[in-house]
Amino acid sequence: MGKREDYEAKTEQLIKPIIEANNLELFDVEYVKEGSDWYLRVYIDKEGGVTIDDCQNVSREFNEILDREDYIDDQYIFEVSSPGLMRPLKREKDYAKSIGKLIDVKLYKTVDNKKEYTGILKEYDKDNVVIMVDDKEMIIERSNLAMIRWAFVDEF
Repeated sequence: MGKREDYEAKTEQLIKPIIEANNLELFDVEYVKEGSDWYLRVYIDKEGGVTIDDCQNVSREFNEILDREDYIDDQYIFEVSSPGLMRPLKREKDYAKSIGKLIDVKLYKTVDNKKEYTGILKEYDKDNVVIMVDDKEMIIERSNLAMIRWAFVDEF
């Protein structure tokens, strides 16, 4: 594993008890460089959505652990947030929760002369996802997924 993966794994291990104690779910951890700054981001979730207080509580408690453990060599900015309305599907549990939901898909290679689709996620397995687009079922290889996330629906 590289430095980034090590930091993410260590963060996940250390923050899980805090998240669980606050009746939250760990959605993702990422350690990324944006411009000249490094960011350690923890995404949390719960049924009905997270609040600013949820993010602040986790952040406050974990900052103490970050100070004590001091396992990240770089200067970085630590953030705790919700995965947002248009959350990506990264883990198997994300796919399972998204069955029946409207999703956006971007592909590496075209399928039926298009690289982007919006449809209802019908099913998935380790190799494929099946989405319903305009009453047509499409089978898309997971290896061809550049991005898959919840679609934003403007209900106004």
